Amino acid sequence: MRKFDTRIQYLKHMVLREVARYAWNDTLMENVMGIPKTIIPGQRPTMRCCVYKERAILGERVKLAMGGDADNPNIIEVIDIACDECPTAGYEVSASCRGCLAHRCQDVCKKDAIYFDRNHVAHIDKSKCVECGLCAKVCPYSAIINHNRPCQIACKVKAISIGDNDAACIDDDKCIQCGACIYQCPFGAIMDKSYILQAIDMMKKSENNTKHKVYAMVAPAISSQFTYAKLGQVISGIKQLGFYKVIEAALGADMVAQAESAELAEKGFLTSSCCPAFVRYIESAFPELLPFVSHNHSPMAALGKYIKSTDENAKIVFIGPCTAKKAEAKLEDVKANIDVVLTFEELEALFESKDMDITTLPEDVLDNASYFGRIFARCGGLADAVAQGLKEQNVDFDLKAVVCDGIEECRMALLKKSKNVLDANFIEGMACTGGCIGGAGCLTHGAKSRADVERYGREAREKTIGDAVSVLK
Repeated sequence: MRKFDTRIQYLKHMVLREVARYAWNDTLMENVMGIPKTIIPGQRPTMRCCVYKERAILGERVKLAMGGDADNPNIIEVIDIACDECPTAGYEVSASCRGCLAHRCQDVCKKDAIYFDRNHVAHIDKSKCVECGLCAKVCPYSAIINHNRPCQIACKVKAISIGDNDAACIDDDKCIQCGACIYQCPFGAIMDKSYILQAIDMMKKSENNTKHKVYAMVAPAISSQFTYAKLGQVISGIKQLGFYKVIEAALGADMVAQAESAELAEKGFLTSSCCPAFVRYIESAFPELLPFVSHNHSPMAALGKYIKSTDENAKIVFIGPCTAKKAEAKLEDVKANIDVVLTFEELEALFESKDMDITTLPEDVLDNASYFGRIFARCGGLADAVAQGLKEQNVDFDLKAVVCDGIEECRMALLKKSKNVLDANFIEGMACTGGCIGGAGCLTHGAKSRADVERYGREAREKTIGDAVSVLK
């Protein structure tokens, strides 16, 4: 078994693996209650106050592995009982308070929440404080500190607050479902719903029905993920799971690059539509800019539509690094073309649920896409592909792209555009830092991933976008 980034990632893997293992054998429901004890078999706690709480939390993880709360439209859910170890968030007076005479913190507080003890040291009455932060701004010693929780710090769109029970709460109207909070939560109290059971069900049906073809559409970021095996072995493993065919989502990226470059030249300004978290952010925070979002589907949706138009029996499972793709697959104009979305974490759990050692498998190949389609996985790849699309189509257009690495850079570019001060005609928006290779569903998160994607791109058989998409005509 590989070395996991954190113990949280390991526990998530174990739950997904056990759920999948029983699902293959049609024994999940009779064993579901015993999965937590299988993972933590002893009577001594390893992480929490008692083994019973550990198992209760694992029980909640099992529920999310089986699809989570059907009444909650968000792909991201909080496990309340796991979210009780972080300190109360908000402003606190630190030991740096010198008990000065100015009392600027008290003067600026509109809620009379600041008081002083006999040593003139400031304190905050939490029953009155509204967390406005004015006191922290005026303190000459910077003695008042805002203790945000890791999930709040990770969420750059401010969709996470702390509820009455001190557990994290997600504002569904603000959440872009990027999953940054999942990876950063030190207690694994936030998870994405899994649809691994639906994928297994489709593959089991295909065993007895030759017309039921389940395609695996793999994101180009896969080239940077299974570092303990060769990519060709990963592809062989996917086929051994029961998939009819493995196709590169990068081919869809080639399709999008060709169409989006033409659309950009026609309209004069565009924002990309490939990252569903970025598009969702525009919808929630900059709705006035929605007319500028490219009308092209994402590579996943575009290629899914093409496959289903050529094979009426096709079922499509997208496999990638992105939690937001799970939400995209439920959109009205996408759900007919994509049946299930899995992350790389879930793919690895599927391998182990079948006791499959992919490092022993022969190497298969992927040869559907061009270099430019494959580099969509890293930040800047889309802009490079659009430039290539303009070149190949002999379009006379002066591309001035702004590449946004992470949602904070996206916010700045969109804010400038909303004020008509952006010196660019194309915004490439990637919600995750580094691009897709920084997605919450990745197995690894590191600088090496970009180099892996570049190498994978250079290995493409098709050298131009036109060559790649020509097979579709």
